[in-house]
Order: sequence, then C-alpha cells, then structure tokens
Amino acid sequence: MTKYEELIKKTKNKASSVDTIAKKYKMSVLDVKTIQEWEERYEKEHKLRQEAEGEMSILKTISVHSSPEMREAKAKIEELHNSLERFKKENNECYNRIADLTESLESKDYFKDPDYKFLVDENHRLEQQYLEVMADNKKLAQQIEDRIDKMRKSGM
Repeated sequence: MTKYEELIKKTKNKASSVDTIAKKYKMSVLDVKTIQEWEERYEKEHKLRQEAEGEMSILKTISVHSSPEMREAKAKIEELHNSLERFKKENNECYNRIADLTESLESKDYFKDPDYKFLVDENHRLEQQYLEVMADNKKLAQQIEDRIDKMRKSGM
C-alpha cells in the first residue's frame, strides 16, 4: 500500500484539517488537497461505474428476453417441446399396443389347441408323403433309364 493510500484511509477515519495532515505527514498543503480531490473523484467515478453496470445488466436482461430473435427462439423451443411430448405419447401408445399383442401371443399355448395340433400333424404327414413321392420318382427315373439302355443294346 502506498503512502498516499494510507493517508486516504487515515483521513477517512479522522476528520482533520488540511494543515494538520500536511504537518503530520510532512507534505505540502497543496499535495494534501490534491490527494483529497483525487479521492473524491475516485469515489464519484466508482459510484457512477456501479450505477452504469447496474443499468447495463438491466438493459441486457430486458433486451435479451424481449428481442425478436429470442421470442422466435422461445416459440421454436416451445413448438419442439410440444412435438416431443406428442411423439412420446404416440410412441407410448404404440409400445403399449405391441406389449399387449406380445403378451397375448405368449399367453396362448398353440400346442394344446387341437386345431393347431391337427395342422402340425397334417404338415408332418404331407412332408412324409412328399419325401416318399420324391424317392419313388427317382426310382422310376432310374428304371426308365435302365430299360432305355437295354433297348439300345438289343438294337431297337
């Protein structure tokens, strides 16, 4: 802390005349008056700066929240929020429907149902029949080839 700052602090605590201060600190009266003037100017400037900062913060708050860009942005945000809520609601209904259908499918035991059991048995029977027909077809094709070969060898 400088000599002048100490002087300013001490003068705030004690109200004394310029002559007394000058004698005490071995300064000229003119220097003490200059210090006091600068102190007053500093306090005025400090007070004005604080007021200006307060007003600027108020203006920023007002202008930011009421500017056309901010109003448009807020409207867009609100619109998107509402769209998201609708989307969640619609999807929730779809998910609930899917869950209901899945539950109903899982709750049915198709193997106990006679109609389904009949269809499964019929399907097995038809598969067996198909395999037998394919085997017979191969046997018949081989027999036909053997007879054609015999006929060629015999000269026909």
